[in-house]
Amino acid sequence: MANTFDRIRFVLVETSHPGNVGSTARAMKTMGFSDLVLVSPRDPEVTRHDEAIALASGAADILATARIFPTLDEALAGCNFSVALSARPREFSPPLFEPRQLAEQLAADSALQTALVFGSERYGLSNEQVSKCSALVSVPANPVYSSLNLAQAVQVIAYECRIAALGEVRTENTTVFRGERASAEQVEGMFTHLEKALVEIDFLDADNPKKLMPRLRRLFARAELEVEEVNILRGIATQLISKRQRIRKD
Repeated sequence: MANTFDRIRFVLVETSHPGNVGSTARAMKTMGFSDLVLVSPRDPEVTRHDEAIALASGAADILATARIFPTLDEALAGCNFSVALSARPREFSPPLFEPRQLAEQLAADSALQTALVFGSERYGLSNEQVSKCSALVSVPANPVYSSLNLAQAVQVIAYECRIAALGEVRTENTTVFRGERASAEQVEGMFTHLEKALVEIDFLDADNPKKLMPRLRRLFARAELEVEEVNILRGIATQLISKRQRIRKD
């Protein structure tokens, strides 16, 4: 299995300032990480921007290999665990971790392919973007002034992940069986399928959904769904839709 440094992706969403992208690349490289993904940055050529290259300060190779995608869904492709970084509490947030607790879990579970998702400098992450993630992390900063610069937040998380990785936290001796963890795409597809089924059986009012689906997202985020479990839930959704359609024909 790949080591912790190869299994963690840093995702910056709608970043405004080229300098923050360069500083993030530097923060990542100093801690041994290299997978940088940008989602719809304000400047589509940000990785070539003079300020980004200057503040990368020796980490220009991270910028050169960074990938840019138009959507968060595309940025999460290939990951089975995604973590939103936010200082703001959310009513229907996924499970909450402290940075050190998260880092230890990432180091311990070699099956995790993880995306660490950071929002824009001004607005952070939207509730919709947070809902696509498996967990939420907030750096326990000074409550009087808890605003971290984007690259500073990346540095804190990258440092904790490095310390945990070098500590060789492992779970090979445990006897708990775990199947293959479901990817972000598989979980998102399951939610779409389940929502359609709930509408079909009149459990969910599509015109007035209220907070049912965010609550279900939070519930399943805590469950850390495996591929087989996602397939079971989609099978249930298929049967619900099929049964309802047969009843309507009769």
